[in-house]
Amino acid sequence: MRAHGALLTGFGRILASCLSVVAHHRPVLLPWLDHALFARAAVLVLSIALPQGAWEAASAPLTGGGPAFAALVFTKTSGFRHDSIPAGITAIKSLGEQHNFRVDASEDGTVFTDANLARYQVVIFFDTTGDVLAPGEQAAFERFIRRGGGFVGIHAATDTGYEWPWYGGLVGTYFDSHPAIQPALLKVVDATHVSTKHLPAEWTRTDEWYNFREDPSPSVRVLIQIDETTYSGGRMGAHHPISWCHAYDGGRAWYTAMGHTTESYQDPLFLSHLLEGIRWVAGTTPE
Repeated sequence: MRAHGALLTGFGRILASCLSVVAHHRPVLLPWLDHALFARAAVLVLSIALPQGAWEAASAPLTGGGPAFAALVFTKTSGFRHDSIPAGITAIKSLGEQHNFRVDASEDGTVFTDANLARYQVVIFFDTTGDVLAPGEQAAFERFIRRGGGFVGIHAATDTGYEWPWYGGLVGTYFDSHPAIQPALLKVVDATHVSTKHLPAEWTRTDEWYNFREDPSPSVRVLIQIDETTYSGGRMGAHHPISWCHAYDGGRAWYTAMGHTTESYQDPLFLSHLLEGIRWVAGTTPE
C-alpha cells in the first residue's frame, strides 16, 4: 500500500505539472478549452491521484501561522498578596490558548525594558499591590503605552503606584477601601462595548467590592456600575463604577475591580468580560 500511495503521489505531481504547462500555454495548445472545464478537470485528476490525507490538507482553508498578539501578565506585589493569583494566571493562559494569543507571566520588574516590552501588545497588571516598578522600569512602560500598547488592570491594579501619577491616570483611579466579600447587583451602563455586549443588563455576583479614592467617571468610559443598595459597605453613592476603559497617552486601558476571589476565574461571564477587555486593548476587536 505504501508503494501504491507513493506511486499515486508521484503520478499526481506529474499530472499537476502537465496541467500547469497546459494552463500556461492554453491559448496556443487548446484554444477551445473553457476555463471552468479546465478547472474541473484539474480538481478531478488531483483528487484521484493524491492520497486522501494529502488531498484534505491541500483543500483545507489557509489559517494564520501564529498568535494574534502577545500579553504579559504582571503579578508583582509589595503589599497584600491575593490567593487568587495562581488561578487567574492559569485562566488567562487558558483564554490565550483558546483564542490565539500568547501569554507570559512574570513578577520581575526588570522585564520592563524597551526591548522586552516590544515583544508584547498587551500588559496586564493582575492584583499588583504597592510600588512594583523602579523609575527606569516605569519609564519603559510609559513608552510602551505611548507607542500604542494596551493595558489591562484587574482588581488590585488600582492598589498600585500611588506615587506614580501617570499610572494613576492610566488605571483611572486608586483603591480606597472595601467591605467583606458579599453578593451585589452589577448594572451594565454601556452595552455597546465588546466586553459588555454579551453580559446581562443586571448581573448578581459575589466578590470583594472596591471603593475608590475618586470617581473615575469624568475621564473614562464607564462600562459597569455596582448598585450600592444591594450590599453593605459601598461609599461612592449612586454612581459607583466597577469596570471601565479609555484611550490614554497613545494607548488603550481597560480595568475591572472584579476578580478578588479564586472562584472568579471559573466564572464564564467574568472570564468573557476579561477576555474581550484584553482583546480590545490589543486592538484585535472593533470598538
